[in-house]
Amino acid sequence: MLTINNITVRLGGRTILDGASATLPPRGRIGFIGRNGAGKSTLMKVIAKQLEPDSGSIDMPKAARMGYVAQEAPAGSTTPFETVLAADVERAALMIEEETSHPEPHRLAEIHERLIAIDAYTAPARASRILVGLGFDEAAQHRPLDSYSGGWRMRVALAALLFSQPDLLLLDEPSNHLDLEATMWLENFLKSYRATIVVISHERDLLNNVVDNILHLEGGKITLYPGGYDDFERQRAERLSQLASAREAQAAQRAKLQDYIARNSARASTAKQAQSRQKALAKMQPIAEAVTDPSLVFNFPSPPALKPPLVQLDHAAVGYDGKAILEQIDLRLDPDDRLALLGRNGNGKTTLARLLSGQLPAMAGSKHAPGKLRVGYFTQYQVEELDSDDTPLEHMSRLMRGANPSQVRAQLGRFGFSGAMAEQKVGKMSGGEKARLALALITRDAPHLLILDEPTNHLDVDTREALVQALNDYNGAVVVVSHDRHMIEASADRLVLVDAGRAREFAGSLDDYTDSILGRAGGGDGKPKGNKKDDRKAAAAAREATAGLRKAARTAEAEVAKLAARRGEIDRALFDPKTCIVADMGRTASDLMQERGRVESALAAAETAWLEANEKIEAAG
Repeated sequence: MLTINNITVRLGGRTILDGASATLPPRGRIGFIGRNGAGKSTLMKVIAKQLEPDSGSIDMPKAARMGYVAQEAPAGSTTPFETVLAADVERAALMIEEETSHPEPHRLAEIHERLIAIDAYTAPARASRILVGLGFDEAAQHRPLDSYSGGWRMRVALAALLFSQPDLLLLDEPSNHLDLEATMWLENFLKSYRATIVVISHERDLLNNVVDNILHLEGGKITLYPGGYDDFERQRAERLSQLASAREAQAAQRAKLQDYIARNSARASTAKQAQSRQKALAKMQPIAEAVTDPSLVFNFPSPPALKPPLVQLDHAAVGYDGKAILEQIDLRLDPDDRLALLGRNGNGKTTLARLLSGQLPAMAGSKHAPGKLRVGYFTQYQVEELDSDDTPLEHMSRLMRGANPSQVRAQLGRFGFSGAMAEQKVGKMSGGEKARLALALITRDAPHLLILDEPTNHLDVDTREALVQALNDYNGAVVVVSHDRHMIEASADRLVLVDAGRAREFAGSLDDYTDSILGRAGGGDGKPKGNKKDDRKAAAAAREATAGLRKAARTAEAEVAKLAARRGEIDRALFDPKTCIVADMGRTASDLMQERGRVESALAAAETAWLEANEKIEAAG
């Protein structure tokens, strides 16, 4: 059992954690969530005893072994395999003692007994299995660490931690350096881990499939919720609904008290009662309103129409310095296509993305694309290359030459950078804010095709969901590379497997692909069914036949959102006039109720249109 007792941490004059307390169940698998910058990593460091709190304490069994990945990746001439084996300190020490110190017979017997007890002789096989799961084949396990990038060396650090099997496993966004395949393996590994896990993660699937409790950090406080992420979200929605109802009730009570005080303060017969109500009003603590978070704003501008296909690859090859990485690529992208690229890191997903974007030419075969095609291509490098001394406004102004200031600010506003936020220095922004700015920059000219290479690395769960919704509202084509399975499932309807020098349509679902990666029976083999040429023609015809329906569905969905928002504005004007929008100020309740009736009717019609369009799409497909 792990107990967090009233932890307070102040950094740079700001209170990060404010009396945070929770008791975590023994052998619990805890998903630790909260908005970016809320203090999750800070509390994790306090638990790992790497940071001393200003007050409070962490209680856990004295004999419990704790494991936590350090921020610095391992390096040197040792290999990943050697690094992982060395992580079991007790085994390593016993093996050295056995081999070099020539212990007495009774001590030798003790060593052998202990080595058997800790399963030491199967350790090399276990270490190798973990490394394979995280993307290191047999040859890669025996290369020196210095030959790897920082991201791959962080995988070695994760492998070493998992191999050491601590009683308390602390993981801070472990999938950040992993591809989809390694993320799937990690999720499967953690499901069977037989000790306490606390994992900071923004992966919805991991939080639903692995954890049995959610620890939510907000406003410096932590709250433990039973169940996975979907359970937490449902409980949070109920709490916010109750909060809104309580605010409305309080507003009505406040208005009633204010009205009584105004009418009765000047009359001697009722002045005492008015004073009593004035005191009650003064003691009434306002119920906080759920704050609209600008980091949840994504709004991709819609491109003008282009005739299909947007991109056509026929027997194409692509690579670097005259050497092909991928060959014989047959792929067609149409407007409205939603495509996800699957395959381990290093297999060529980014190379294919660069070919589709026009950054790399086809070395063989052919590539056809309209001259007017505009592509928005997002990579982590764009986030890292933002000028820390400039503001979002300065970045956007440089790229939108000739645009007036209102147009520049309008594009920034689509991504939550309005008002003062457009003029803050990039160096003071969080990773998620920088990613949002990079997305704003690459979509400034309303691209017909969006290519997103790991867009969620710095985004929390809520912001990822906002991005998925924005992609679904976007009228152009999307190609996404991501280790976030939920994002792929929610935003892609075609899967392309990049593997063994080829890129081909994956015939199964993402679940089939998961099964094939984890080696379970029934996984899709990744081979297209039937004749490839006929399949492509049939798929193109189906997309063209349903294009109008998909557009109608998006239009209806946008109308539903707009009308629902208007209904909410009217309700606020009716229940709490002080919070209403300017357009509703001074309007009578009768006028508002009449408009609400019209909005309700229009909303019902829009919902019906949305349902009918989606039913027709499903029937056609």
